[in-house]
Amino acid sequence: MLDGVVRASADDRLEDAFDVRHEVFVEGQGVPVDLERDDRDDQPSTLHFVAYDEGRPVGAARLCPAGDGVGKVQRVAVREPDRGRGWGHRLMAALEDAARGAGYDRLELDAQTHAVAFYERLGYEVTSDEVFTDAGIPHLSMAKDL
Repeated sequence: MLDGVVRASADDRLEDAFDVRHEVFVEGQGVPVDLERDDRDDQPSTLHFVAYDEGRPVGAARLCPAGDGVGKVQRVAVREPDRGRGWGHRLMAALEDAARGAGYDRLELDAQTHAVAFYERLGYEVTSDEVFTDAGIPHLSMAKDL
């Protein structure tokens, strides 16, 4: 039985990642479907991750290229009943390991303001001067050197 964080690809676990994201962002936060799923999901350079608890998908994240040596962390999501159990931390650890392996030396992300403290505990620092809105949700930009 699958347990832990794995990289997802189109031929195996990508739908699990999309299901988690849909539940968290579209159903849970009211993000429009056409904003949650975008063309970056299908780019060969995008890396997708899924967290499994005893075979059940509980979290997802993706990593996209954002420039020379820079990766963009996006769509980090953990299903509500599974929050507070370390899945977000495990997703980010797996994503950061993969980013190092892919040659990234810096990661950037746009954090929902309620999640800023989570990312700060992982070593990310706020880089934007002001809160901005994305899909109707307040965010701050953050970054971490690997």
